[in-house]
Amino acid sequence: MNALRFKHPWIVQESILRALTVDAAAHALAYVRFSMPDASPERFGVRVLRDIVYGPTRRREHRLDAYVPTRALKPLPIVLYVHGGGFATLSKETHYVMAMAFARQGYLVFNVNYRQGHKHPYPEPLEDVSEALLWVHRHAAEYGGDRDRIALAGESAGGNLVTALGIASAARLPETFARRLFDANIPLRAVVATYPILDLTEIEAMMATERLPLFVQRLLFDVAAAYLGPGAFNGSSEAVPLASPLLLLERGLVSLRRDLAPFFLSVGTRDILLSHSKRMKVVLDRLGVKNELFIAPGEVHGFDAMVWRPAARQKWSALHSFLAPHMAA
Repeated sequence: MNALRFKHPWIVQESILRALTVDAAAHALAYVRFSMPDASPERFGVRVLRDIVYGPTRRREHRLDAYVPTRALKPLPIVLYVHGGGFATLSKETHYVMAMAFARQGYLVFNVNYRQGHKHPYPEPLEDVSEALLWVHRHAAEYGGDRDRIALAGESAGGNLVTALGIASAARLPETFARRLFDANIPLRAVVATYPILDLTEIEAMMATERLPLFVQRLLFDVAAAYLGPGAFNGSSEAVPLASPLLLLERGLVSLRRDLAPFFLSVGTRDILLSHSKRMKVVLDRLGVKNELFIAPGEVHGFDAMVWRPAARQKWSALHSFLAPHMAA
């Protein structure tokens, strides 16, 4: 299939409709599941403070939820969680299970919303999560957190965003929001990038791969079109290198002025994004950055959200073991 046919405007409209449909269904399922008694945070010693404004507006996109462990000793280590969804769908509400997986281990979790979708391409999502990180650093103590023990975590598109934040915290980049983050000198302890999409410049080539089903090609298109806008396939991906944070490190496009935080990467062998995590490990090893790559045999994108399955349990166990020494007081 020729991936270039995805340039036509009606294809973009299809992408928007797909995103709206997926988003509505995911939120409906999340509402039903997480309203059940067995999903109550209090049952696990966690109190959730919802819809705290962190950004420049009071819109839904600029709010976060704080998951506060009630049985752990304070001050608490902190995780800022950035949800995935292809830069176009899902929210902090759909990612309750991810936030709880950290909170149940004693982390104060800030689960953040951000602008997304075709009306909010790069750099808007990254600007928002950068603002969220600055807010967390300023206000975490009010919720019992230790502002000197902050980890970033995100999956898929969220993995892209937290990787970019990790780089912007260690290198002085030209973007205004990135310079503010660097100047804040936030002492990140770790970055957790779960099956991240780290190189948007190769999306078109991936879409043209004959072995990929049509629905996977469409999903890849949705990701690129949502984050990079209408010019996703005419070179704009090369013009915004921070949208593909892996390339910044592979090509030596940044000068690191501080050490990168340790990275934990995880992905399944049946995930189309497997190569991104492998490439990231190679470049982190070359740079001397502490890192671990957990590869789950036979697993697909999103496998760790199914926390009852053995592969997901193994991933979460490996992650918590990795984080423990880095997040220690």
